[in-house]
Amino acid sequence: MDASFQSAHELRSQPVHSGSRGIWTAFTLCALAAIGLFFIPAFIIRPFRHQAPRALLLAMMLRQRAPLGTLIAGLACFVLAFALWRTVSRWRKSLLVLILLVVTFSVVMARQNYYEWMFRPIDGPQFLAQSESKLDPKEMIMVVHLASDARAYPISQMAYHHVLNDVVAGVPIAVTY
Repeated sequence: MDASFQSAHELRSQPVHSGSRGIWTAFTLCALAAIGLFFIPAFIIRPFRHQAPRALLLAMMLRQRAPLGTLIAGLACFVLAFALWRTVSRWRKSLLVLILLVVTFSVVMARQNYYEWMFRPIDGPQFLAQSESKLDPKEMIMVVHLASDARAYPISQMAYHHVLNDVVAGVPIAVTY
């Protein structure tokens, strides 16, 4: 066997792990960045849960940078996955595809206002007379009183929706909590 052919054959038969380890590391870091930029703010900013000021600051900072950050990290993931594709086994290809699906989901969701979906404003509130109300007497409420008209808004509902559009005594108002 020719020496140059033999050395080329040996190079091809050696595992590619040394070069691909760096690519896998870069792929993992980019995937974690893309996924984290979406999921960390979504996890921190949830209704009916205590939100510390520092955590909210972190969430808003990440949320502001998420559209560009997820795009860059997501594109890098696709390029790195393409580089890895020929050198990995079938189950690792499945892992790459699964991670790329989560990364793609994160890239798309980072451009959506999913808080609007969680905290939809109530446009057409319906009210009951106080005698018909089934609120617990200990329920906290917000009250608006204009002229001879008054409305009471349960805090438990306002904490979830955050915004309610209403008209009190002919005056359009936006109630927020």
